[in-house]
Formats: sequence, C-alpha cells, structure tokens
Amino acid sequence: MLPGLAAVLAHRRGWSCLARLPLRCRAAPSGACGPAQGWQSLVTLGSFSSILPCSHLQIYSLSQVRTSSTNTQKEGMDMQNVQLPTATVKHISTPDETVKAVLKKREYGPKYTQNNFITGVRAINEFCLKSSDLEQLRKIRQRSPHEDTESFTVYLRSDVEAKALEVWGSSEALARERKLRKEAEREYRERLFRNQKILQEYKDFLGHTKPRSGKASVFLKGPGKVVMVAICINGLNFIFKLLAWIYTGSASMFSEAIHSLSDTCNQALLALGISQSVRTPDPRHPYGFSNMRYISSLISGVGIFMMGAGLSWYHGITGLIHPQPIESFLWAYCILAGSLVSEGATLLVAVNELRRSAQAKGISFYKYVVQSRDPSTNVVLLEDAAAVLGVAIAATCMGLTSLTGNPLFDSLGSLGVGTLLGAVSMFLIYTNTEALLGRSIQPDQVQRLTELLENDPAVRAIHDVKATDLGMGKVRFKAEVDFDGKVVTRSYLEKQDFDQLLQEIQEVKTPEELEIFMLKHGENIIDTLGAEVDRLEKELKKLNPELRHVDLEIL
Repeated sequence: MLPGLAAVLAHRRGWSCLARLPLRCRAAPSGACGPAQGWQSLVTLGSFSSILPCSHLQIYSLSQVRTSSTNTQKEGMDMQNVQLPTATVKHISTPDETVKAVLKKREYGPKYTQNNFITGVRAINEFCLKSSDLEQLRKIRQRSPHEDTESFTVYLRSDVEAKALEVWGSSEALARERKLRKEAEREYRERLFRNQKILQEYKDFLGHTKPRSGKASVFLKGPGKVVMVAICINGLNFIFKLLAWIYTGSASMFSEAIHSLSDTCNQALLALGISQSVRTPDPRHPYGFSNMRYISSLISGVGIFMMGAGLSWYHGITGLIHPQPIESFLWAYCILAGSLVSEGATLLVAVNELRRSAQAKGISFYKYVVQSRDPSTNVVLLEDAAAVLGVAIAATCMGLTSLTGNPLFDSLGSLGVGTLLGAVSMFLIYTNTEALLGRSIQPDQVQRLTELLENDPAVRAIHDVKATDLGMGKVRFKAEVDFDGKVVTRSYLEKQDFDQLLQEIQEVKTPEELEIFMLKHGENIIDTLGAEVDRLEKELKKLNPELRHVDLEIL
C-alpha cells in the first residue's frame, strides 16, 4: 500500500527518490507488506525529510491523498488497488510526530567575550578611552560584589571594543597606543621610586617632620600597650639581674638575667608583629597581615626555647659539673624582690587586658588564652607568669644554698627555670602553629551557621562546610549550597506582572521568539539566584559578626 502512496506522491511532486524504498516492501504483495511494515520501512530511512529533495515536508490529509489518486487515474495510471488505511493517514498527518523544531546548538569557541561586562575603569585603562567616550555607550546596572555599595554601572565589552576601534581607527593603532601607555607608566614608576628615595634621604638628613602615623597609635591601647610596658620593665630587670649575677656569680641569677633578656627581645619582636599586622591589605595579601602577630609569637616561642631554656640548662649543668663558691646573696635578694614586683605588675596588666577581651567575645578567660585569640598579649602573660614563678624558684634555691652552703641547689634552680621556660615555649609554639594552620571555629558556632542555611526555604542541602579562624577575630566561612530552583524561580515570579508575562508567552510563535523569551527570563532568574546568595551572606554575618569572608558555592 505504501509503495503505491509513494508513487502517487512522486508523480504529484516529482519526488523520484521515493523509489528508493526497500525492495522487500516494493516487491512483496499487499498481504505480505502491511501498513505497519511499510511505515516501519519509512522510519528505518529516518523520516520523509531525509529522503525528499525539498527543505520541508507537506502533510497530506486523507482527502488530499484521495484527490491525488483520482487525478492520476485520469492521467492513465492504474491506481485502483491503492487503499490508504485510516490509521496510517492519521499517523502521517500528526504534526508533533513528523516535524520537530530543534534549537541549533551554538558553538562559542574557546574564547567568547561578547557578552562580558566591563567596568568603566577597565574600559578606560585597557582600551585607551576617555570618560566622554563611555557616555555614548549602553549602561547596565549590576549588583555590587562589595558590601559598601548596592549596585554599580558596567558596559558590554563588545560595545567598548567597538568604541575603541572607532576612536583609534584599527586594532593595530590601539595596540600601539597600549604599548606607549605601558612605557609611560613604567617611566612614571621609575620616577616615583627615585623621588621617594630622594625624599627619604632628605628626611634622614633634616629629621622626620611627618605627623605620628596610625601605627604608633596601636601601642597606646590594647595588646600594643601591654607589650610596650613589658619591654620597658623586662629591659630594666635584665640590667639589674645582670649586675647581680656579676656581683654574686649565682647560676640562678644568671638564668634570671637570661630570662629577662629573652623576654625583652621576644617582646620587641611582638611589637614588630603588631605594627605589621595593621597594614592595609594589598593585591599580594588580599586577606591582610593580621597573621603577623601569630608569626611573631611563634618566633618568640622558638626564641624562648633556644635562648632562655637552652642557656639556663647549659649554665645549670655546668654548675653541677663544676660548682663555684657563692658570694653574698643580699643584693641578689633585693633585685629578685624588685623583679617580683615589676613582673607581677606587668602580669596584672596582661591579665586585665585578656579578661576584658574574653568578656567582649563572650568566652571564658581560660578558653581565650588556650585558643590564642590574642597572641601578643598571650606571650606577655605567659612570659610574666613564668618570670614570677622563676623568681620564686631562684629565690628558693638561692636560700637553700645560703643555708647549707651547697652550690648544687643554686644549679638546680637554674635547671628549674630552664624547664619552666621550655614548657612556656612549647605551649606558645603549639598554639600559634595551630592558629597559622587555619583551625576551625567552635562546633556550636558552626552548628548555628549550618542551621541558618538549612532552615532557609531556598536551600535544599549544604555540603562541605568549613569555618576557619583567620586570627584576630576574623573567620572565613565556606559551604557548597544546593539551592531549590523552584523556590528561586517563584521568588522571581513574585516580582513579575503576570498579565504582561502571559501576554509575552502568547506572542511566542516561532523558535526564535521562544529563544529570546527564555534567554531574557533565564538571565533574570540567575540574577535572582545571586541576590539570594547575597541575602544569605548578610544573614550569616549578622549571626556571627566575626565572619569577614563568606564563600557560598552553588551546586
């Protein structure tokens, strides 16, 4: 039957290629090649469109096919045996089963920047344009990635490139201008460097007349004030203990002098770390320099171990092997008493500062010290606590030596002070290393942040949650978020005019119009998703004010 239909269509439209139907279907009798088999043979060839020489396929209804049969009979063709089953005609005439509109896949290539946005500053710098050139271009308002601004203006990169070619005439002229500007910028930097060097030489010769910088103010309050007080007191203690050791020759007094010297040097290193930590972040260090306090505290801990504990152990072991006679301890006792008062005063300042900071964070004093939230003050606290205990150990051992006349007690006192310094240094090395490695914040804080995200209707699930303590009250939070696309889309639709939206849908008649409609609203839905991310980041920072950097990755 279908071969007869193919002959009719071929005669009417000139489609001689229909004769290429399978031989088994053309040669078989009508009973052997039924409607189903004949249709399957057409499907095997792919579709009508794959074998017809025209660009589109016309669908004939039953009446049209019968008319064709009548006309062919008039022309002398014997088509009396051609009968078209009703089911076969309906199947052919179904548009959605015969013709499918498929959107052609667009090849973008390895580099595609036509739809990229570019800021005005980049447009001026990279394409050698002026502000007046940008006034004629299309302006697009975008959500700002920064917290201090809500939105900012961007331009299409393709518009900027076209404007640059219009201004400079050709891409070669634009490239030459870029090269000239780079050379001018390099010369400007060289001149700036020379001028800064000359200015520094004038300052060194005439004296610094610049007002006090912001760095100096950090030593007038908080940890900076504690460190400066400790430097002054420990420096004086070192001088007096050194004189007492020279006068008495006591090993314990030598250990105390070395102890005060190491404290002074380490606290000077802490002051350097504090001054560096307040530097403004730059492109090479986008997260700032706050970790300099931990680095200086770590080096301080190593210095205490090598300089303080090492020399104290060495002098104590030397005293055990080669004991020396001891002179009067009167001056040594007086100096130790003065050192006890001064070290105790510094210790009290450090304790008050840490207690005040711990109360501000809402945690206990012990937890604040163990977590090394304030490394500089921690070092002062532990060094002064060790100094007070060291004075007590040295005074006790010197007293035993005075009572018994045995210098071994004095050497044991030196070993005790060295052991105390070693324990303090190991604690400082451990806590500051943990802080530099990026430890997690407390589990209960992570749980609160996680619950806030999971309880949001736009979030289906969160994975790979990381909350890292960057130090100095700064936390970085990262999570992979599985957003609910239906909720995000509904959030977008709630802001739309449904009557206008329905009108736009009804106006869609062709695949091209459908593509334009979907691209328009698809981009708006993506912007809505970005707004949801910004909203969640603000809520997280409101829940935990220590959050400085929030990275929500979309699954």
